[in-house]
Amino acid sequence: MGKKIVFGPVPSRRLGQSLGINNIPPKICSYSCIYCQIGRTKNISTERQAFYPVEKILDEVGNTLKRLKENKEKVDFLSFVPDGEPTLDINLGKEIAGLKKRTDIKIAVITNASLLWREDVRQDLKKADLVSLKIDITGNKKVWGKINRPATELDYDVILEGIKKFSAVFKGKLLTETLLVKDINDNEQDIRKTAEFLSEIEPAIAFIGIPTRPPAEKWVMPPDEEKINSAYQIFVEYGLNTELITGEGTGSFGLTGNAENDLLNIVSVHPMSKEQVEDFLKKAGGSWNILEKLLKDKKIEEIIYLKRKYYLRNFSKQNYGREAEAEEPAT
Repeated sequence: MGKKIVFGPVPSRRLGQSLGINNIPPKICSYSCIYCQIGRTKNISTERQAFYPVEKILDEVGNTLKRLKENKEKVDFLSFVPDGEPTLDINLGKEIAGLKKRTDIKIAVITNASLLWREDVRQDLKKADLVSLKIDITGNKKVWGKINRPATELDYDVILEGIKKFSAVFKGKLLTETLLVKDINDNEQDIRKTAEFLSEIEPAIAFIGIPTRPPAEKWVMPPDEEKINSAYQIFVEYGLNTELITGEGTGSFGLTGNAENDLLNIVSVHPMSKEQVEDFLKKAGGSWNILEKLLKDKKIEEIIYLKRKYYLRNFSKQNYGREAEAEEPAT
């Protein structure tokens, strides 16, 4: 099976029923975050390039929406939330503009914010209806490096300035997500510095999250409840509209008509718990044999995290080739 660009819809903690657009091959990113549910970054990069032809992405989204409509599935957002950093796609702006011409569904981009110092990235993101920025830590370069493990050429202060510039001109809905890791960035001093910075860019909602799915590094753990509550209170103290995302999203995973393909596409980007898989297969009219077959074929793998079973695509068994030869780089 080749690389599937569109997956879901999946129940998102921020976006409702979100149809994912996987515009980056696994795993090309500017960070290699210790808590990433997709695992360690295979190719750390800050170079924007074309990965898939624009028309391929637009056609896959359109075809998937048609099948979902036939199955009476709801889609709240088309979300660029790939296996890497979405703004590394040099055609992101073209893709957003193309989708807006084909559908009235709102478009979201979930980014780690590391490339917002670039004017072309800011211009691309301005086309979206909603942008969510990952901001785990401010005011402490050492902790930023430990959590996000950035590309060596990235400059911490330049990134923060880029975030400020974007927040000043973006007309859509701006969200932020700060993910807390036990004994790393859950102390009061770092949380206050982060809250102070976030209050300057004024997000519509400042989410505080914790690791809830199997992370890249097994030693990563969520903070104690007292630390989570303390972080929430500090964010509120700084005038932030704050919400906690400390569990899995609500709602059900969508179907396009092929349960095995749908399941495989979802776990490529969104690890599913055993309970979620059972619910999905029940809805799809399938049996647990589908999962067992995928495990036997080594297309997915079972992971234990916090005493729960999760299922994730086995990327080492896939062939993700470049498909951008026909697409001219954006200028």
